[in-house]
Amino acid sequence: MVEPEQLELFVAWAKRRGVIFPSSEIYGGLGSSYDYGPIGVEMKNRLKTAWWNSMVRERDDVVGLDSAIILNPQVWQASGHLDNFADPLVECLSCHRRYRKDDLLDLWKERNTAYVSEHHEIRKCPNCDGDLSEVKQFNTMFKTLVGPVEEDAATAYLRPETAQGTFVNFKQVMEVSRLSPPFGIAQIGKAFRNEITPGNFTFRTREFEQMELEFFVDPKEADEWFDYWVKARLSWYVELGLSVKDLRLKKHPKSQLAHYSKATTDIEYHFPWGWGELEGIANRGDYDLITHQKHSGKDLSVFDEKSGKKYHPWVIEPAGGVDRALLALMLDAWQHHETGRKGEGEPETVLGIDTRLSAYDAAVLPLVKKAPLVKLAEKLVAKLKNGGKSVFYDESGSIGRRYRRMDEIGTPVCYTIDFQSLEDNSVTERDRNSMEQKRIKIKEGE
Repeated sequence: MVEPEQLELFVAWAKRRGVIFPSSEIYGGLGSSYDYGPIGVEMKNRLKTAWWNSMVRERDDVVGLDSAIILNPQVWQASGHLDNFADPLVECLSCHRRYRKDDLLDLWKERNTAYVSEHHEIRKCPNCDGDLSEVKQFNTMFKTLVGPVEEDAATAYLRPETAQGTFVNFKQVMEVSRLSPPFGIAQIGKAFRNEITPGNFTFRTREFEQMELEFFVDPKEADEWFDYWVKARLSWYVELGLSVKDLRLKKHPKSQLAHYSKATTDIEYHFPWGWGELEGIANRGDYDLITHQKHSGKDLSVFDEKSGKKYHPWVIEPAGGVDRALLALMLDAWQHHETGRKGEGEPETVLGIDTRLSAYDAAVLPLVKKAPLVKLAEKLVAKLKNGGKSVFYDESGSIGRRYRRMDEIGTPVCYTIDFQSLEDNSVTERDRNSMEQKRIKIKEGE
């Protein structure tokens, strides 16, 4: 688990080990924009696969979708995003820094707790003590132009969420899938929000990836399904390794609900900087289908054969962030031992992440770079890869340092080929977490 004072060390580790890089770094970077390196992209893809398996492949009542990032602008007008998708913005009248109003309290707490206790309404800039402007509503949607000639091009928007692509496809997906409520449509995809104050590494960025499910239900069963999905989603994070003590449920009061929401509960994780949202589960009611039916003129209702009547399903929406989830899982699994795990050596870092999420299933390491050992190691790599395993091969450096490199990126097991391997076709198997080693046979045909 990363402590607040270790966060800088964690970010440096992520860059050094090819997990997450600052984007466009050779040009000075771009604020809160990151690229996933060779290790990070493997973990990210495995996390998405774990979500997809849980939400789609292991269920009979959910199907998948991959909708476009740029939709007809009327979608956002109908959904209310053009009018309501805004954050409260304040600007310092002296240094001209901009802040989300709801971030000011935390920023001042970091700097001056006494000021916060004396002032219920924050009116001073955390950067320079200058006066702040009145609150303005800032729409966080990214605009773009669609068309070959800028003067004639139509204004469009990069989607701020994947949900609307699901709602406008609802009727078609239901018909081709031969499903009826209760059923869900899941998708994973990029979303874009022009955040006023992005930060805390990959926790809040302007470009991010969502894992969203829109689950359509009979209105009479909405409360039951809402409770079901809150429990199911919380269990998923625990199953992947997040500590129960660092997770909590936060129910939104009515005064803080989004314009479409009947009820919302967030799953929060205790990050090094404090509690933050991992996923929100919302009861969206029938707002989305009714508003799109009204604006498009297309019937988005469902016929109930039992009652002989049409109705608009209510929607329960578990919506989580890929980047936030991976960040939380890495923070929770990351361990740094200043004098080694045995307390008497060099600094040592271990990523004890769930084996389903590690970038590699195993590493194959010849003890020394000798032709017979290398040849046998390459045969083992091929065997493991043919069995569907992701394998890292490393033949340079001392075996101890190679073990540490694998521990640092979370590889759960290492197989070492030595001279005894040439005699009896056995290898040394080393466990990442316990560091225990044992001899095992390489079985033919496996």
